[in-house]
Amino acid sequence: MTEPLKILAINGSERTGNTSDVLRHAADTAEQRGAHFDTVDLRNIRMERCGPCGDCNVRPVPCSLEDDIPGVVRRMTEADAIVFAAPVHGFGTASLMQTFIERAGVGYLRFDRPLSNKVAGIIAVARRYSAGEVWAQLTVNAMLNRMIVVGSGFPATVHALHRGDALKDTEGLTNVSRMINRMIDMAELLSEYRRLTGRDALLAPHEVNERVGLEANAYDPTVPKTASA
Repeated sequence: MTEPLKILAINGSERTGNTSDVLRHAADTAEQRGAHFDTVDLRNIRMERCGPCGDCNVRPVPCSLEDDIPGVVRRMTEADAIVFAAPVHGFGTASLMQTFIERAGVGYLRFDRPLSNKVAGIIAVARRYSAGEVWAQLTVNAMLNRMIVVGSGFPATVHALHRGDALKDTEGLTNVSRMINRMIDMAELLSEYRRLTGRDALLAPHEVNERVGLEANAYDPTVPKTASA
């Protein structure tokens, strides 16, 4: 008996509100298909902001800040598919999700792109404005990590102002359900392809780290930096 597909949602909202309601709707859709759906609420984890070290673009090893980000990254790498969900705050992506993208991406994911060829889905929740911009930002972030972005026909953007409004946006929730179903379909196809071909490698060796060959890879944190001439 094969294990159920694992979908992990990253909830970038600071509150338990409309974004949480939408993810519960997504979980119901996934569970009807026999998939396991779990959520990481970024508001409940210990997450430092990027520090003043300034060596992100030269260090060849993961970030040295100590928080819960490595554990979340590990859960992402163990999942078959990942949903990135965030509300619009101040006409942009909520700050928790923005911080997570920076810390996880620059601090950990850039070195070997462990999310490559995993299925991604994007949800943006907004009163009305900037939903498309936030959806686009999260989509580009998934593509940066070599993920396979699955759509729903129309973007999975849900409109809501007051608590509970998201569950009234029938069209938005329909798009979320379509996206989750297509994510499961794609993950199953990829799993079957890997089973038939025996190809488990996520990327060709020369594609794993785009920083190979750069001066960054010769960086040694034990050697003091010298002043430039």
